[in-house]
Amino acid sequence: MDMWMTSVLAWLALPQFGLSTLFVVSLVSATLLPLGSEPVVFGLVKLDPGLFWPAMFVATAGNTLGGAISWWMGFGAERAYEQVRQRPPRELAVLRWLERFGPITCVLSWLPVVGDPLCLLAGWLRLPFWPCLAWMALGKFLRYVTMTSALLWWFPGSFVP
Repeated sequence: MDMWMTSVLAWLALPQFGLSTLFVVSLVSATLLPLGSEPVVFGLVKLDPGLFWPAMFVATAGNTLGGAISWWMGFGAERAYEQVRQRPPRELAVLRWLERFGPITCVLSWLPVVGDPLCLLAGWLRLPFWPCLAWMALGKFLRYVTMTSALLWWFPGSFVP
């Protein structure tokens, strides 16, 4: 199994697969699975600085699609959970906050730990899909540009020999 995983990772690390790998990692990291895409974005841009903007858009697209998947998971889970109406007070407060501010809360989907569940809850509450998706995309794009720019500023030297 280790040999297979090593060969897959080596294949995905090839330069011609950089943006497609970035898309997949960004998509998976926006679901509830624990994975971060920022190191992949930073590594790709460090290897080829000319890919800064394409990497920002590809990572944003993958991460936004992952957020949309979480939204749809929440939409489906809400239906299953509606049979049990007892909710803890803390959960009710969060749900009321999301209902109060609506789709704009999805701009916070870039936040670590709470961002991915936020997309899920937006679907759970059946907040309008397209506005939620637009706010997710904006928040995720700004995060990638800010974080990658900051990392490039902090680590200006090349990691490649």
